[in-house]
Amino acid sequence: MENVISVKNMRESDAFTINTSVSGKELMQRAARGVYESVKWNGSIAIFCGSGNNGGDGYALAEILFDNGFSPVILRLSEKFSEDGAYYYNRCKNKGINELFCDEFTDLSSYDIIVDCILGTGFSGELREDIINLIENINRASAHKVSVDINSGLSGANGTAHPTAVKSDLTVSIGYFKTGMFLNDANTYIGSIKNVDIGIKLLKKQYYLITKDELGPFTGYSSVVLSAEKFALEYATDEAEFKRNPLKVISKESCDSKKIFVVDYNGSKLIIDQTYVYFQSDKVI
Repeated sequence: MENVISVKNMRESDAFTINTSVSGKELMQRAARGVYESVKWNGSIAIFCGSGNNGGDGYALAEILFDNGFSPVILRLSEKFSEDGAYYYNRCKNKGINELFCDEFTDLSSYDIIVDCILGTGFSGELREDIINLIENINRASAHKVSVDINSGLSGANGTAHPTAVKSDLTVSIGYFKTGMFLNDANTYIGSIKNVDIGIKLLKKQYYLITKDELGPFTGYSSVVLSAEKFALEYATDEAEFKRNPLKVISKESCDSKKIFVVDYNGSKLIIDQTYVYFQSDKVI
C-alpha cells in the first residue's frame, strides 16, 4: 500500500527533510527528474511556470529536457521566483532555453505537450480571473497535458476546484499522494495519476492507497456503499462542511454508527472504518 497524506503533513515532512538531510535544490531536481521519466516526450513542449516551487520544478524540468535534446519553451507567469526556483531559472537562462511571458491570450495551438507548473498543492482560496482565463485557455488546447504535483486550481486538501482547474491527461504527484487527489472534483480534472518518490522523510503516516482487488473486503457485510452525493444527503448535517472536510465528517459517522463507509467520488473511493482511512482509484498508474 502507498501512503496518502495531508498537505500539512507534506509541507512539514518536506521542511524536515530539507533541514536534516537533503537540500531543497536537490529535491527539486529529483522531482523534475521524476516527471521527465514519467512522460513520453515528443514534439513541441511548453512549460507553464508560476512564481513558487511548483514553477521551480518546471524550470528544473526544462533544463533536463534541454540537456536531453529537446527544445522546451518556458511560459512564465511572474517576475517572482522561490529561492530554489530562481536557481534553476538562471541555469535555464544561461543555457539559452527559450522563454516567453504569457497570459490567457497566448496561442497554444503549436504545442504537442503542455506542462502545468503554475500552482502546487499549497494553493488555497479562489483563483484570480486572469488565472481562470489562462487555465481555460490551457484546457482548450489540443496538446497532451501534464500537471506537476497537482492540477493547478485543484485543492490538495479536499479536491475542490476553485472554480476550475487544469484538465490533465497525466498528473505526476511529487513525494506522496495528497488527499485532494481523490476527493470531490479531482476525478473530473485528473486523467491518470502516478507518484514519484523523491526521498522525503515522512513524519506521520496517515492514510493508504489500495488496489481495486483490495477493495473487495470493504464492500461486504456491515459496510455502507454509496455515492458522495448520497452520503451528503443521508448523513451530513452540513453539506458545505462535508465538502470542505469529508475525511472528518465520514470518520465521525463511522465511529458513531460502528460501520465501514465506502464513499464513491465518481470513481475514486474513500474507505473509512473506525481505525483506518483508505483510498482507491482506477486512475493510478
